[in-house]
Amino acid sequence: MEIKLAKTAGFCFGVKRAVETVYEEIKKNTDKKVYTYGPIIHNEEVIKELAAMGVEVIRSEEELKKVTDGIVIIRSHGLPKRVYRKMEESGISYVDATCPFVKKIHTIVSRESAAGAHVVVIGNRTHPEVEGIRGWAGDRVSIIQTREEAEDFRVEEPAGRVCVVAQTTFNYKKFQELVEIIEKKGYDILVLNTICSATRKRQEEAGRIAKSVEAMIVIGDKRSSNTQKLFEICNKECLNTYYIQTLDDLDLNQLGSVETVGITAGASTPKNIIEEVQNNVGTNF
Repeated sequence: MEIKLAKTAGFCFGVKRAVETVYEEIKKNTDKKVYTYGPIIHNEEVIKELAAMGVEVIRSEEELKKVTDGIVIIRSHGLPKRVYRKMEESGISYVDATCPFVKKIHTIVSRESAAGAHVVVIGNRTHPEVEGIRGWAGDRVSIIQTREEAEDFRVEEPAGRVCVVAQTTFNYKKFQELVEIIEKKGYDILVLNTICSATRKRQEEAGRIAKSVEAMIVIGDKRSSNTQKLFEICNKECLNTYYIQTLDDLDLNQLGSVETVGITAGASTPKNIIEEVQNNVGTNF
């Protein structure tokens, strides 16, 4: 069997930086409690490992109020501005592990909102990254994820100025489609493609590999937005596409009759999980 492993599979820069930040803080703060606000990344295996080392996940602003000591690490997806303010007002020590590419979007929407623009975030409204971006955009903000939402979008403000940004892991082609719909409305529009370049490369490479193989394996947490996008892209190109979190989720019998298999993985998937899948597929066939 020929195995084609994507070069872009696994931790991206922002995720690697966030995870390393947690390990560094654990070493530095042996006498303090270490928290992360939200899971540091979307990967259950990583979260379990950190929990075993004593790291506790804060899942809401109500839980944050109960923190009286220790240090809080802000997840790679970022947080709304109000959460930073609450920690500072409460004297809570924190380390910001927000992905720099996400942080850049916070700066953009904050600046454009202050200048009077209506901010449009193209992305999944329930995703923590989008929730964080929205929290830096003031009152005039809309979240758009579908064609229907783009077609229904209207600006009530007289100026009609619109600033469009994207969730860093959003599907690039879908972003272009939604922007085209909004542009036809005739607003004074500023479009900033804030999809991470690593995300775009990962998606393009996954699509190319999926076209050339008989079966495709996409590895990543079920909550990972960027992994979900990879699966959608690969599934369009290869009907035998499997979405797994770990090797345990893969039925090797399904690969028994194929000669070429592609493997890619989301930005929150650790290297050891990718290698385990690759090695087992290679060994068994």
